[in-house]
Amino acid sequence: MKATVRRWHSQIEEIEYEGGRRVDPPHRRVIVAAVVANPYAGQWQDDLSELIDLGEQLSAELTARAQALLGNPVRAFGKAAIVGSAGEIEHVSAVVHPRFGQPLRAATDGAALLQSIKKRGGPGTVVDVPLSHYRDMAVRSHFDSTSVMVPDAPLPDEMVIALAVADGPRAHQRIGGKTEADLTNAPKEQS
Repeated sequence: MKATVRRWHSQIEEIEYEGGRRVDPPHRRVIVAAVVANPYAGQWQDDLSELIDLGEQLSAELTARAQALLGNPVRAFGKAAIVGSAGEIEHVSAVVHPRFGQPLRAATDGAALLQSIKKRGGPGTVVDVPLSHYRDMAVRSHFDSTSVMVPDAPLPDEMVIALAVADGPRAHQRIGGKTEADLTNAPKEQS
């Protein structure tokens, strides 16, 4: 199945100050979202394999767009999806779970599973996208989130599929725990 994309939505955050202190270099987070037709809106479908294939296809395009906008190596990532009112949570689960992460991990040398959020909503629904380290979800310095909203989506028969990436840890992180430096000689996490 080829994605029927009605709209691409992108946003870039560049954090220069946090807690009254300069962030040097500025911390960048990018979200890219696709508003796509849900071919199973309003109907039952036992086999969701076409949506699984769609997820892999969308991930490759979202990854390329996000990397281009980020301008730095990806150090954290996450995903989110909103299904319109005529669809099921299982529809967006099929898109963002079985194979969505493979193209992203391949393009970023990532190893970790992507954290995710899924919800049902209408046009203008806000969804928070969790972020975690691209190699190991337990790297506490990279626990973060960002939010995305597409003003006119999703319509009842659509899905919003979003990918968020960041170029580093939270600004001024200092709560301890595992850090990126601890991964230098650690084996890759299996996913």
